[in-house]
Order: sequence, then structure tokens, then C-alpha cells
Amino acid sequence: MRSGSVLLAGGVAVTWAVVYLVTQVVVDPPLGVGTTVVAGVVATIAVVLGYPSALRGPRSATVLRRGPEPRRGGTRGIVAGGRAMPLRSGLTADAARRTADLLRPLLGGDAVAITDTERLLAFVGPGDDHHRAGGPVRASVTLKALSSGRSATSRSTADLGCGEPDCPLAGAVAAPLMVADRVVGALVVLRTGSEPAGRGQVEDMAGILSLHLELAEADRERELAADARLHALRAQINPHFLFNVLNTIASKSRTDPEEARALLLRLSDFFRYAVRQDGQMAEFAQEYFFVRTYLTLEQARFGDRLRVRYDIDPQVLTAHVPVLTIQPLVENAVKHGLADKVDGGTVTLRARVDPLTRTTSIRVSDDGVGMPPEVLERLEPGERDDVPADDGAPGDGTARPTHTGVGLRNISQRLTTLFGGRFSLDIRSTPHEGTVVDLRVPLR
Repeated sequence: MRSGSVLLAGGVAVTWAVVYLVTQVVVDPPLGVGTTVVAGVVATIAVVLGYPSALRGPRSATVLRRGPEPRRGGTRGIVAGGRAMPLRSGLTADAARRTADLLRPLLGGDAVAITDTERLLAFVGPGDDHHRAGGPVRASVTLKALSSGRSATSRSTADLGCGEPDCPLAGAVAAPLMVADRVVGALVVLRTGSEPAGRGQVEDMAGILSLHLELAEADRERELAADARLHALRAQINPHFLFNVLNTIASKSRTDPEEARALLLRLSDFFRYAVRQDGQMAEFAQEYFFVRTYLTLEQARFGDRLRVRYDIDPQVLTAHVPVLTIQPLVENAVKHGLADKVDGGTVTLRARVDPLTRTTSIRVSDDGVGMPPEVLERLEPGERDDVPADDGAPGDGTARPTHTGVGLRNISQRLTTLFGGRFSLDIRSTPHEGTVVDLRVPLR
């Protein structure tokens, strides 16, 4: 039984116990059976309806607040949070403009500018008619902050480099935006008078923006790493699988040309999906089609030795799951579980959606040769880096340490990148009885 169902059943049982105690023990004289049943039903309905909300937890408060507009040097208003900060998506012109709009009433300045190391990305406030976004950085106060990596202050219009005689701006504070030890831009707060904004306040806000930029860069690196692992998984499609399928098709072309033609189309579908699938997530229905295509090709090779059973909840078809995650698990079941078993066996694919716990559960099982404990131990998280290369000897029909763990390690790393700790990948295996792999990911 799923953990969410167990939790709900426990809650209902406790509810009825409380209702019984209140209506039959605490109250004197005890209430009638009808009243007790009605109270129990009402309380049960309340528990069932409130259960999903309890799992979700309280809604978080708004993370970004904008206080009253301070004017000169106030320290209030530096309140920024989480992903509400536009620069959390990176130092782009659009994110810089929205950030400048957001910060202008908070920093005690009349105008706010954000630059990268070469260009003015955004300018909001008086003087925006000639301090145009997209132009080169000319203000000496900004160039000083960019070159030195330290904040700089100016009380003269000449330091702003605009060349406009009627420019209303004079005082300015420029603080560098840093990612690690690199200066990637600057936050500039300007005033119409010669008295600049509070330097400490601007430096604090630049530090917050730098943190958001570091997080954005870390996100990009994680996405690149996930893409690289996906490309590696595509490249890992076993060449022996292609060789064996082509041999099967060549053989069928003499005895059953129509089946050979159908297998060629299936092979084309298989590689088309593996190569063209974009992004990290796909509907389960697409992955299911991919797995069925793969197993059809393998069944043409193994014949009656490979039996397949699908147990798919229709609700799971529209759920999104990581791309190219299920097929490698099924391939492991065929390659390491059944290929060397003389009388073959059955691969079972089971998928469910649990709306209460908001999870998608996928199980791939086989009744093949299984794995000995020492091999299973090397496949556990934290041990997979030390798994040796394939050292099995085909043909003896016994459980052998044939897993290299590369595919499982790749899947585990991709899931960690996509979901953090909000997934589980469990492997259970018994020699001569088979292997079960359970995957649970958040419902999307």
C-alpha cells in the first residue's frame, strides 16, 4: 500500500476513535448510535477533504514586499527574496530593467541603472531620455567600480559621462555585481542632487543581486550537466542492440518480408524518438511508446523467451516523467535479467499516479537470474562510482556481476539534478528469482 494511503487510513481510524470516545465515553449519558455515526461521517469527510492541503502545508507568504518609498539614505526597504528577484534568471536586459523598476523606490535614489561589464542594460528614472539602455558604459564612477571590484561614489555630473548639459543627475554610487571572484556588472544609484545615496545600502543590495546571479549561474550549470547526461544516455544506446536487431531483420527478410519491414519501421521510430526528443521531461505516454517499441524489437529477437506484461494506470499517461529514464531500466531487465536465462522470462512495467502524495510511481520487474548481494551493493547510491566494468561470462544462466552501473548512475544523477532529494530509486534483487526497480518522482 502506498504511504499516502496508509497515512490517510490512519487518520480516518484515529478520527473514528476520537468520535467514539467523545460520544460514548466522555458524554454522559452516551449519545445514540445514529448521532455517533453522523458525527463520524462528518469528521471523516473533513479529514479526507483536508488531507491534500495538510500534505501541501501552509501556503508561503509573499516573499517580496515593497515598503513605503524612502527618500534620503534610509536603510529600510532592502527586502528581496527567492525567485521573485528578476535577476534570478540571469543578467539580461529584460531582467535588469525589471530589477531597476523594483529597486528604485527601495534604495533612496532618483534613478537606478544596471550594467554588465560593457553595456548599460537598464536605466530607470530622470535622465532616461539620454542614458539609453544598450549603449556603452561611459560613466567614470561605473567604470571605476567595474575595474576595481569595489564600490565608487561621485558628486559630479561630469563623472556620469552623459555629455548632456541639462542632465538633472549629479550624485551617484556604483557597486560591482560579482559572481564568484568575477565582476559581471554594476548597480548604480543616482540622485538629482550632489549628495549620493547611502553607500552601504547600495553595497548591500549589490551583494544580494550578486547572490541571485550566482544562483542563476549554478542553475545554468546544472541544466548543462543534465543535458550532457541526457546526451550521454542517448549515446549509450547499446550498439550490440542495433547489431542484433539488424541481424534479426536480415533473417526475417527471407522468411517473413512483411515482418521485416514492420521491424525496420519500429527501429526507425526507436531512434527517431531517442535522437529528437528535446528537453528533460516528456509525457509518460511518449516514454511508454518508446518502451513498447524497444520491447517489440527485442521480442522479435528473443521470440517466446521474452514475455512482456504492461500494468499502466490510464491517469499516468499525461504525467510528465524524465526523458529516457524508463527504457534503460527495461533494457537492464532484458539484458541482465533474462538474456542468459535458458527458458526466458517476463518483464513487467507498472505505472501509477498517487494524487494524494503527488507522485508518479514506476516499477520495472523481471523474473530473471537476479543479482548476487555483492553486485547489488555496488549499485547502491554512493557506491556506484566504484562499480567495475562488465565482468560477466555469458551463457551459464546464473546470476553474475554483469552490471557496470553506468546507466543507473546516469539516471540517478539526472534525477538528482531535476528533483533534488524528492525522488527515490530503489533496487531489490534475489539470485535466480529476479529484480525489481522502483522509481518514484514528483507528479508534474
